Amino acid sequence: MAVACASLPALLLRSVEERPDAVAIVDGNRRVSYAALWGQVSAVAGFLAELEIGKGDRVALFLENSADYVAAYYAILLSGGVVVALNTATKARDIDAWVRHSDARLLIADANHPEYAAILERVDAALPIVALGLNAVSDRNRYTWSQAAATPPAPQHPGDLPEEGLAAIIYTSGTTGNPKGVTLTHGNLSSNTLSILRYLELRPDDSIVNVLPFFYSYGNSILHTHLAAGGRIVLEKSMLYPAQVLNRMAEERVTGFSGVPSTYSILLNRVNLAQYDLSSLRYMTQAGGPMAPADVQRLTSLLPNVRFFVMYGQTEASARLAYLPPEKLFEKLGSIGIAIPGVRIEIRGPDDQELAPNVAGELCAHGRNIMHGYWKDPETTRKVLRDAWLHTGDVAYRDDDGYLYIVGRATDMIKSGAHRISPKEIEEVVLELDGVAETVAVGVPDPMLGQAIKLIVVPKPGSALDSRAIQRHCRDNLANYKIPKLIEFSESLPRTPSGKVQRFKLQ
Repeated sequence: MAVACASLPALLLRSVEERPDAVAIVDGNRRVSYAALWGQVSAVAGFLAELEIGKGDRVALFLENSADYVAAYYAILLSGGVVVALNTATKARDIDAWVRHSDARLLIADANHPEYAAILERVDAALPIVALGLNAVSDRNRYTWSQAAATPPAPQHPGDLPEEGLAAIIYTSGTTGNPKGVTLTHGNLSSNTLSILRYLELRPDDSIVNVLPFFYSYGNSILHTHLAAGGRIVLEKSMLYPAQVLNRMAEERVTGFSGVPSTYSILLNRVNLAQYDLSSLRYMTQAGGPMAPADVQRLTSLLPNVRFFVMYGQTEASARLAYLPPEKLFEKLGSIGIAIPGVRIEIRGPDDQELAPNVAGELCAHGRNIMHGYWKDPETTRKVLRDAWLHTGDVAYRDDDGYLYIVGRATDMIKSGAHRISPKEIEEVVLELDGVAETVAVGVPDPMLGQAIKLIVVPKPGSALDSRAIQRHCRDNLANYKIPKLIEFSESLPRTPSGKVQRFKLQ
């Protein structure tokens, strides 16, 4: 029998009761208090009840980060429904595929999005849609956001949500071919939120400028942790205008900031951090792939009073699995740290047995935050979840002190001749060159070696760097079989909306 837990709506309600007048969300010129946010959440939950959306029903969200997104997300959870947050950088065919695959009973979408008209043409005409940005609708099963937000609230009991009840589906890959939806329970999300609160030591007086999309797990965790702490979330759409982001950080006197490696690369290479008053910052977090040690050292030297957390996780773990305590940052440079509270991590060999320190194997994790499985895909679920342990597909080792180091993704490893080469090692060496902003190493087909090493380099503005200089540096610092055979220059790297490099597009 499923048991009740401290669900995300219950954690939010606690913040509402303790700090009703405090600002929860800053969205442009809107400053939404906790009391006002809960009022909107309750109203939209009442609207969902009128549509008979209840336990286990999927509701798709196609919205950019906004206060309305937050209200919709928590209203769906409060009603017992399942949030299917969709990537707003994708096309209508992908949205339709995810909506159909999840069997969504309702779509909440931004009518001003460029793909909105195409989405209407593709989705089932019988699917009810709530549209933001419209003042009126004519079809019988079409509604405006204003209608939803003005509905009298229905009686709701967030403490009654079952721990094992499905709360969210996050699609990590695959669209029309093979959608891959990670299913997360109320217990998954709340346990991970509470663990992050513990090691980050988030308090009600903490605040953050958020540039990460809520439809991915990293941004999703930022949303939930700060609302559970009673803190303030200041929304910025992206890092397209980094000076605007930094001005907002200074104006709002925020205490935190989170990003992926590309986020910090932009901050280090496109603006002068010294020009901004960031004295209120007490912590920064980084996840979404390895950040070059040279960039970590440069950032921390510019912001010496800021605690910098390197973190590691997967969507299948509700977000977070490990973190590196800031006081160990340089002693264990390159490490992803130790397991977060409530999580066990083992490095296992092909026989599923735990390996000794300093021996590389697959990183496996166990805890309340580990997903329920992949939606409608029991076969893939069985491959990844075995005896309640998540097999991440990441190759790693644990040092003698118990700190974890990622060698690479099993699928990212370059197989050249008899060698198995981690692209991370090559990338870190190349990033030591002054003229390099970003770089990625991938394996490409080679008739003799199986794979040859190809390096894509994004030079810093005004750099006179050429391939010969890179080759010389690699020869000086890498074994011969790790030296890139091909070097290409590019203005940017292909990325997902969450900032991760799409390596397959570079092969």
